[in-house]
Amino acid sequence: MRFARAIICAIAVAVSLPALAQAPAIGDSAKALIGTWEFSNADRDKTCSATFKSDPTKVGFKVEFDKACADRFPIVNDIAGWVFPDNDLLRLLDAQGNVLIEFSEVEDGIYEAPTPGLGVLFLQNAAAGPPPKPLEQMAGDWAIKRGSGAPLCAFTLSVTPVKDGFALTVKPGCDAAIARLNFAQWRLDRDELMLVPARGNPWRFEEIDGTAWRRVPEGANQFTLVKQ
Repeated sequence: MRFARAIICAIAVAVSLPALAQAPAIGDSAKALIGTWEFSNADRDKTCSATFKSDPTKVGFKVEFDKACADRFPIVNDIAGWVFPDNDLLRLLDAQGNVLIEFSEVEDGIYEAPTPGLGVLFLQNAAAGPPPKPLEQMAGDWAIKRGSGAPLCAFTLSVTPVKDGFALTVKPGCDAAIARLNFAQWRLDRDELMLVPARGNPWRFEEIDGTAWRRVPEGANQFTLVKQ
C-alpha cells in the first residue's frame, strides 16, 4: 500500500509540473511597465488609459483599458494580454497569442508602435507629466491673437461635456480664417489645451503663464490664446 501511494503521489507531481511551468514569470524590466499609461494616436486627439498588471493570462499578463479606449481604438477589444521579452519590444496579444500591436521604446517612458490601419500609436507613462489643469480654471472667455496684434476671434470655454471634450462657443465677429474652422469643442491633453475644429487636426496650445497660451508647434505667424 505504501508503494502504491508513493506511485500515485509521484504521478500527481509529474502531472502538475507542466502546469506550473506554464505560469509566466515577469522579468525585472517588465515590472517597470506595471501601472497606468496613456494610450494615444500620434496627434493625441484620441487618448485613453491602459493599466498593465502582473496577473498572468493564457498569453502573458493582464492589461485593462478604460471605456474610452474601446470606443476610440476598437482593436483593444481583442487584446488578451501583454508580454515584454528580452528584446524590449512590448507586445499586445490576442487570445491566440498573435501580436496585435508591438511597441518599441523611443525615449524614457514613451513607446511607439506603427500599426497598419491605425498609424503610429503611443504609450506614455501617466506619471511622467505634470497634472492637468482643473477644468473650472480653464472655463471662461478667451481670445486668439496673432503676435501682439488685436484679437482675431473670441469664444467661451465651458465645462459642458460634448463628444470627446467640452463645449466651445464662438462669439460674433470672429475672423473668417478662424471662423471657417468651426471650433465647437475643447479639451485638455496633459499639459496642452486643444481647440478641436469640425474637420482637421486640433490646434494645440502650451501654457506661457496662467492667462496666456501659445500655439505649438510655433510657426511664422505665432498664435496666442489669452484669457479675457
